[in-house]
Amino acid sequence: MAQNQIKWPENKKSTIVLTYDDALPSQLKVAVPDLQRAKLTATFFLTSDIDSNSIASWRMLSKKGFELGNHTVFHPCAGTDDNPVPSDHYTAYQIIREIEVMDRFLYAVDGKTKRTFAYPCAETIVGGKDYVDSLRKYTLVKYARAGGDSTAFITDFSHLDPFRVPSYGLEGGETGAQLIAFVKKVQQSGGLGIIMIHGVGGDYITISAEAQRQLIGYLQTQRNEIWIPTFQQAMDYVNKQIPLKAQKQ
Repeated sequence: MAQNQIKWPENKKSTIVLTYDDALPSQLKVAVPDLQRAKLTATFFLTSDIDSNSIASWRMLSKKGFELGNHTVFHPCAGTDDNPVPSDHYTAYQIIREIEVMDRFLYAVDGKTKRTFAYPCAETIVGGKDYVDSLRKYTLVKYARAGGDSTAFITDFSHLDPFRVPSYGLEGGETGAQLIAFVKKVQQSGGLGIIMIHGVGGDYITISAEAQRQLIGYLQTQRNEIWIPTFQQAMDYVNKQIPLKAQKQ
């Protein structure tokens, strides 16, 4: 099914979703104020790095229409020197249990019972085994965001796996021009593009505050053309038009 069979809300021609991972301080300090000034919403995939200093801020953002997604408690990834919690010895049950615990943690923050998920480090494998189908069997999360590069935008919705939704995973250092170029490619396709961001003007896998401002500025000029919802809003909308629940890849 081609992209022309998705009719975006309010006659918009394409959709861009901004997502931010790991509950980083620079997101609250830099990214959020710029988004709020532009009256744009976004999705934040949180870990247990949220704490007594930041939870009130995350709760307030939820009330203002931002989405708080699940990114596990400890963010386990394949073992490397700079990764504090290796996933090498996890089982599918352990990672799903950890997602469940984080779900309860987030319920205490925003009172919501159904949310989306992002795979830590965009990895779907723990302990040498893919756990996507195990996650699919549970009712913990509605949709799961995976990774990808600047070609990873969606036009073929009939084959979109709701538990492997691709995104443009920034590697750090991207310029505003590069980010805008991705958006323009999505616009030309009429499809859905999801951007995975970490640090903004600080922390790690960082883009500059200026790069984000340039991206936001461009999105503002394209409001009549581009729908900019949260991840769950976008996926719910697609799912209403093309049921995704039973699909697998």
